[in-house]
Amino acid sequence: MRIDLHNHTTFCNHAEGSIEEYIQKAIELKIDIYGFSEHAPMDFDEHYRLRFEDMQKYENLILEAKEKYQDKIEILLGYEVDFLPRHMDKRVLSRKVDYMIGSVHFINEWGFDNPEFIGEYKRRDIDEIWQIYFDAIEEMAKSGLFDIVGHLDLIKIFKFLPKKDIRLISANALKAIKKSNMTIEINAAGFRKPIGEPYPSRNLLEVIYELEIPITFASDAHAIDQIGFKYEDIVDMAKEIGFSKIMTFKNRDKKLINF
Repeated sequence: MRIDLHNHTTFCNHAEGSIEEYIQKAIELKIDIYGFSEHAPMDFDEHYRLRFEDMQKYENLILEAKEKYQDKIEILLGYEVDFLPRHMDKRVLSRKVDYMIGSVHFINEWGFDNPEFIGEYKRRDIDEIWQIYFDAIEEMAKSGLFDIVGHLDLIKIFKFLPKKDIRLISANALKAIKKSNMTIEINAAGFRKPIGEPYPSRNLLEVIYELEIPITFASDAHAIDQIGFKYEDIVDMAKEIGFSKIMTFKNRDKKLINF
């Protein structure tokens, strides 16, 4: 069973290709369950996300595609929501979808994964940056608003790595994720970034396995050729660690299946 639950559309203003093209590529790659999870709207960093006025249009297009291709592939509807206190919106959090991905892209409104603001790393203590990031992940998990943790260790994107053991920095966040019954995605997008490895790292995935936190798979595609990118690599790594099942969703209900 091949699953890919984190993918985008042109509604986010930084992706390419039509919904139809994404689905056709997924079918070609023999993906069984394919999820769209567009960057949800909010009143911050608005250019890089869906607009509030386009939410229904986005949902309608995905649901139409779900029906059209039901005999070939299972299409799921979701959102990727930025966990950013004071900016999350009930109009998003109340949507009827299959799942919600919770992600942290900002530290006190600093877009740490945006190359435009990479200079900020040199002005701060790297261990402190990492701890603040994982504290935000912990708070996101405790909020109970989301089903999946998006790209768990995204903070490593530009290879600014901490001196302190990452397993210690992330310990409380992982405990909160476990307690909240969330799923962690293995996201292949890291292979396309300077860090050159998936999110999360193998070391963290080993801890995740020990904690019996479920996983799922994600391309985080913003272009057609990114769908299924390095899929076999993340599957092989998961199997080597000991995972044998992945999570899928329907109407916010969870189901573990073999992969």
